[in-house]
Amino acid sequence: MLKMIDLSAISHWFLTRPRKSKRIITLLVDFIAVITSLWLAFSLRYSTLYQPPTEQLWVFLLAPIIATPIFIKFGLYRAIIRYLGMRAIWTVVQAISLYIIVFAVIVLLAGSDLAGVVPRTVYGINLLILLVFIGGSRLIARWWFSQYNDSGSGLASQHFRASPILIYGAGDAGAQLAVALRMAGQLRPVAYIDDDESLIGQQVGGLTVYPFVKLTDLIEKYHVIEVLLAIPSVSRSQRNAIIQRLEPFPVHVRTLPSLNDLTSGTVRVTDVQEVDIADLLGRDQVQAIDDLLSANITQKVVMVTGAGGSIGSELCRQIVKLQPTALVLLELNEFNLYRIEQELKSLATEAISIVAILGSVVNQQRIEAVCRRFKINTIYHAAAYKHVPMVEHNTGEGIQNNVFGTLNCAKAAIASDVETFVLISTDKAVRPTNTMGATKRLAELLLQALAQDAMLKAKTRFTMVRFGNVLGSSGSVVPLFRQQIANGGPITVTDSRIIRYFMTIPEAAELVIQAGAMGEGGDVFVLDMGEPVRIVDMAKRMIHLSGHQEKDADNPDGDIEITYTGLRPGEKLYEELLIGDKVSETEHQKIMRAQELIISWTDLQVVLAKLTEANEQGDCQGIRQVLTDTIDGFEPQCGVEDWLK
Repeated sequence: MLKMIDLSAISHWFLTRPRKSKRIITLLVDFIAVITSLWLAFSLRYSTLYQPPTEQLWVFLLAPIIATPIFIKFGLYRAIIRYLGMRAIWTVVQAISLYIIVFAVIVLLAGSDLAGVVPRTVYGINLLILLVFIGGSRLIARWWFSQYNDSGSGLASQHFRASPILIYGAGDAGAQLAVALRMAGQLRPVAYIDDDESLIGQQVGGLTVYPFVKLTDLIEKYHVIEVLLAIPSVSRSQRNAIIQRLEPFPVHVRTLPSLNDLTSGTVRVTDVQEVDIADLLGRDQVQAIDDLLSANITQKVVMVTGAGGSIGSELCRQIVKLQPTALVLLELNEFNLYRIEQELKSLATEAISIVAILGSVVNQQRIEAVCRRFKINTIYHAAAYKHVPMVEHNTGEGIQNNVFGTLNCAKAAIASDVETFVLISTDKAVRPTNTMGATKRLAELLLQALAQDAMLKAKTRFTMVRFGNVLGSSGSVVPLFRQQIANGGPITVTDSRIIRYFMTIPEAAELVIQAGAMGEGGDVFVLDMGEPVRIVDMAKRMIHLSGHQEKDADNPDGDIEITYTGLRPGEKLYEELLIGDKVSETEHQKIMRAQELIISWTDLQVVLAKLTEANEQGDCQGIRQVLTDTIDGFEPQCGVEDWLK
C-alpha cells in the first residue's frame, strides 16, 4: 500500500510539472538510458559485467552527445506520453536507428587505437536494448498514467477531474474521439461499447471494447455519467434503435455529428452534440431526384421571401448548392437578412450573385420592382407569420402578411413573367382551428384561383407544398425542451394527448424544391411526414437521454417534472395534411398530390374586398366571419374576445 501511495505521489508530481520541466526530466532519463544500453551491449557481447578501459570512456560519453540532438530533432520530447500512439513509437525506432548508424560510423572511423576494440555486434545489440529502454519506458509510462487516471484519485489536476465516459462505436470515429477527448482533458474515455463481435475484447487506443450487455457493469465500475455515440455513418433508423437501447440507463447520451458534416469539414470529431431529435424519429432521408432539384434553380435567378427564417434560410443553403445564376434574399428582419447573406457568401461560388433585399411582402410595388430588376425565374414564398397564438392575438397583421402578402407576391410574379411560384404552406391549413391556419388555407385558395383563371393568361406556374412541423424551427418545442431541461425543469407540455408530425428542416427544404418542379399549375403537394409523435413521449425521451429521471407521482425523487399548461388559443390536439381523401402519388415516394375543391377568382375577389374593409376598420368579428364563411372546415377554438385580451 505504501508503495502504491508513493507511486501515485510520483505520478501526480510528474504530471503537474510544467511542460518544459517534463521534457528536461525525460531527456535526462534518455541520457542515462543511452549510456546504460551501450554498457549492457558490451556486457552481453562478452558475457560478463564489462569494465571499459580508460581509453574507451570517451566512447560512452560520445553516445549521448550524438543521441540527444537526434532525439530532439525527431521530436521525441514534443510527444505527450499520456497520448502516445504507434506513430510516435515508429519515430522512436527511426531516431534510434539513425543514432546507431552515426555512432558506429564515428567509432569505426576513429579506429581501434582511439576507441579500443568495439565488436560490430555491439551496435546491433545496443540498438535492440535502446529500443526497449526508450520505446518501452514510454509505453510503460503511458500505461501507468492511464491506469492512474482511471483510478479516479481526486487530485487537483484537471486531467484527474475529467468525467468518465463510454464511447459507443470502436471504429475510426470512436478512436479519433477518444484521442481528442484525452487531449482536451474534460471528458475521460474509459472503454468502448460496440456491437461488432470481432472487436469485443480488443484494445483500441489503450481502451477495451465491450459488448452492450456489459454496459451496466461499466457504469457501476467507472461511475460513468455519459455515453457518446461515435457512429456517424449509420442510418437514422439504426441510430434510433441504439438510442432506444440506451434510454433505460442513467446516463447522458450525446452523439457525433453526421458523416456528411464531418467529411464536409463544417464540424470536427470533438464537436459532440445532444442527440438529434431526428435520430429519435428514426426517419431515413430518401434519395433526392436530381432532375427535380435542378429544374427550377440551376442557371436561373431565384428569389426566396422570408429568407432569414427557419425554412427560408435552409432553402437558400440548398439552392446555393444547385448553382443558380443569382439568389435574391427578401427579408423584413435586418439582422436575419445580414446573417443569412454572410453565410451564403461563404458557401457560394464566385459565379453566384447573392443579393440581399430588405423589404416586406405587403409592398407589392417593391416586390414587382425586384422581380423586374433581377429578372426572377423562380420564387419560393416562405415569408409568413406562423406562430399560432401570436397570429391569434394579432389577427389583422396575420391577414395582411399571410393573405395579402402572398397575393402581392403572386401578382408581382405574374406582372414580371416569373416562371414558377412555390408557396410554403402548412398542415394547419387543413380544417383549421386557428387564424394562422385559416390565413394559410386562404393563401392556397388564392394561388389555385389565379392558376385556373383563364382571363389572366399568366405565364407563372403556381405550386403549393404543405407539410407539418419541422425540427429546430423558430417556435419548435425541441429547443424549448432542451432549455427547460438545462434549467432543471419543469418541461411544459400543453396536453398529454397532443400529437404532431415532424420532419427535419433540410429534408423539408429538399422536398419543397422537388415538389415545386412537379407542379403543372395550381397543384397542392403534401409531404409524407411519417408517423405522428406524442409530444409528451418526446419530452420523456429527452429527459432520459439527458441523464435525468422524470419526476412524477411514481418517482417523487426524480429530476425533471412535466407539467401540463392546457391547449393554447387555436391549438389542435392533432394535425392533418389532407382536407379530403383524394390524393395521388407522384414520381417521388415522399411527395403526394392532393385534389381538393377550389374557389373561383371571381368569388375570391369578393372575399378579399370584405377582408380589406374589416381589416381597415379593425373589425375582428368581421374578419372571423369572413374566414368562417370562406374556409371549409374552419372551426375557431376561441372567441374574438380572447384575441383582445
